[in-house]
Amino acid sequence: MKRLLHRSAFLLAALLSGTFLLAQAPQTPPLTLQQALDIARTRNPNLLSGQQHVIATKANEITAGLRQNPNFQVSGTDVSLSASNPASPYSYAANVNRLFERGEKRRWRLDIAHATTDVTQSQYKDTERQTTLAVKQAFTQMLAAKASLQIADDNLQSYRKTVDLSKARLDAGDISATDFERIDLQLAEFESDDDNAKLNLVQSSDQLQLLLGIEKPTDTFDITGTLDPPTLTAPVAQVEQQALQSRPDYLAAQQSVRLADSNIKLAQADGTTDPTIGGEYERSATYNTAGFQVSIPLRIFDRNQGEKERTRYEAQSSRFAETAARNQVLNDVDQAWAGYETALAMAKRYHGHYLQEATRVRDNLEFSYRHGGTTLLDYLDALRDYRQTNLDALNANVQVWLAIHQLSFASATEIVP
Repeated sequence: MKRLLHRSAFLLAALLSGTFLLAQAPQTPPLTLQQALDIARTRNPNLLSGQQHVIATKANEITAGLRQNPNFQVSGTDVSLSASNPASPYSYAANVNRLFERGEKRRWRLDIAHATTDVTQSQYKDTERQTTLAVKQAFTQMLAAKASLQIADDNLQSYRKTVDLSKARLDAGDISATDFERIDLQLAEFESDDDNAKLNLVQSSDQLQLLLGIEKPTDTFDITGTLDPPTLTAPVAQVEQQALQSRPDYLAAQQSVRLADSNIKLAQADGTTDPTIGGEYERSATYNTAGFQVSIPLRIFDRNQGEKERTRYEAQSSRFAETAARNQVLNDVDQAWAGYETALAMAKRYHGHYLQEATRVRDNLEFSYRHGGTTLLDYLDALRDYRQTNLDALNANVQVWLAIHQLSFASATEIVP
């Protein structure tokens, strides 16, 4: 019995110590935006798939650089186990031949393979650019969801105090039951705002975790950052030049032109004649002979005319596509810049004027209502205006950051370090 009690005590102590250790286990620190981007680049399945595709495309360079294999042939005639027949002696022959390419075909194949790898790499970089934008947007939305939840919680707790005060006034006979019920009914709207804010936070967290390559979302995931809008110092002309130098889709369009030019040269080279040269050794009875072979196709009808024509038009198409890509880059930057300026002006209005004004109106009418100096309707309107103004100010900050992320996306550079 004592042994059983001792064992039970030991297990209870172990359980309690384990519980204590779990409670003391360090939590994963909140991620910054840069940390989230680093995780996405190493764990996002779409980016991992794109990296493997680039590696697979680069392997084509090995194939393009291979030279033509020689051919070896052995033959024998009149071979038997009987005695030699002078009228029909046995004969053995060995032949080696190889195709020799002209027109620098191998060089142009290598150029095409290298250019294709460059285009594929730039296309992957563009996918990475799009994923980076998605992570930044999801990160900003989650920060906004956290701030919205804080606003909703503050509003809810503040209004509950108003409801409690109104209940005391109702009990004291200062207000009617109808006025109290109107105040109490308004509490449902604050509670609904709080529930929606919690749901929005969960959904935005799950979306960000999906982009980071996390297989199953966890409720312990957290991030840290600020939504205070920064002011950009770089002029739009500088951003445009950075975009033309860095945009991977524009670089891919330029590389496609070089790829098309290499295709033209390979098509011209494929129109040249490739001779096949070989050597032969033959032994017939007691005689040894050697010889050579030269085979030259006569390119009378097929001189690769169709491919030459097609590649010329493809090259022209690539040049038009490059011009379109350049125009698109400049247009994207201009639109993103206009969006940033508009969002920044809106945020400055809210934080420089309307937010403070809404706070003063709410505080004054709350004080006045509690002391019987204003109507219930005026007080409730002030509460609605205060709540909406806070949400509008928060959304204005979010729009500034989304515009900055869009501008970084359009220029393929980090606008804000």
